[in-house]
Amino acid sequence: MAKEPRILDPEMECMDPQERRRLQGERLRKTVELEYANVPFYRERMDAKGVKPEDIQTVDDIVKLPFMQKTDLRDTFPFGLFAAPKEEIVRIQGSSGTTGKPIVSGYTENDVEVWTRMVARAMASIGADEEDIVQVCYGYGLFTGGLGAHQGATAVKAMVVPMSSGNTQRQLMMMEELGSTVLCCTPSYAAYLGDSIKEAGLRDKIKLRAGLFGAEPWTEAMRQRIEELLGIDARDIYGLTEIAGPGVAFECQEKHGAHVNEDHVIAEIIDPVTEEQLPYGTPGELVFTTITKTGMPMLRYRTHDICTLYAEKCACGRTTVRMGRITGRTDDMIIVRGVNVFPSQIETVLVKTPGVAPHYQLIVDRVNDSDTLEVKVEMDEAVFAKSDSLGEMQRLQKHIQGQIKSVVGIMTKVSIVPPKTVPRSEGKAKRVIDNRKL
Repeated sequence: MAKEPRILDPEMECMDPQERRRLQGERLRKTVELEYANVPFYRERMDAKGVKPEDIQTVDDIVKLPFMQKTDLRDTFPFGLFAAPKEEIVRIQGSSGTTGKPIVSGYTENDVEVWTRMVARAMASIGADEEDIVQVCYGYGLFTGGLGAHQGATAVKAMVVPMSSGNTQRQLMMMEELGSTVLCCTPSYAAYLGDSIKEAGLRDKIKLRAGLFGAEPWTEAMRQRIEELLGIDARDIYGLTEIAGPGVAFECQEKHGAHVNEDHVIAEIIDPVTEEQLPYGTPGELVFTTITKTGMPMLRYRTHDICTLYAEKCACGRTTVRMGRITGRTDDMIIVRGVNVFPSQIETVLVKTPGVAPHYQLIVDRVNDSDTLEVKVEMDEAVFAKSDSLGEMQRLQKHIQGQIKSVVGIMTKVSIVPPKTVPRSEGKAKRVIDNRKL
């Protein structure tokens, strides 16, 4: 059953934009002073650029500051970017560290409270309250997903089911028996759960009404697929470990971009090559600056996510800047025969194609000094059960090849495989296998 969305902090979320910019300027100044005084790594970077804390007076001065990025966290691992003494750090969150050094972020008690408030706003936007049961299927531990969603749900007084990821059959059993109403996980796992519910014939026994999905880019077509499978209102929630975790931005009921929590972070779009700031409405690389964190502030942190920011007031009443869907990443973009290809472009084609399921992998290889791209996608189970025609399979392959070429501009090999052939992910989906790097 649908519930009325709420605005948790109308005095902030609906604040006059000029007043918000004034507040951002004050908080930015204090953050720069904190960073300069306590983080030698960033102080040296500012000095090299000839920038002093007193040079930062308004939000417009943010362009004077040097950038930060993930390599800085690895180079200073583990405590080199902390702006607070270790005795004031109450939690460490970080990446899994599957390649190279992991990254960690230190949180003071203030930082945990700020993060919790941001996620609580997202929960309120779907109407979550003490009547809801929130099943959290993000991983717990260093990954920010599980604890972030947990904190936000607790703040709006919902009952939390901390399932973490994995053990899908147990997930479904608890979902059915407890009557979970809100689901939090990655969109790829939500689609997997939807397929599993359909396969088990549990759709009429599941009481889910809404979901907050993040941690990986997903398309509008994927949203429609998830909403159809689960019968829910599916919303995007955005975050990253270096800034706070989930809750940095979230979708309202209008679903026309994710509202950035601008009283805690400043969002910019830059040209990823020239590093020049771009105006609202122009796609580019997303950059965030934290203005209320005290444990490990981030100044002009380059996310490598590609999107567009919109400043117009939303129909929901919020006046915060909205970020469009992530269309790709500058660091996971595939270059095939000189053409830039983002996995989300391929996903858009596949999800809209009748007869195939939203489970796929892109396999990049090099044969005879030429790049090749194979798109491996599963056939829908219902279609597979009825299909015994090689001609029909070839027709579907040719159709997908043509659609992909019209979107990305290159010919690909399309392999349609039986259901449940593509490896499933209960965390972040691994979409690209690039054998050229092996």
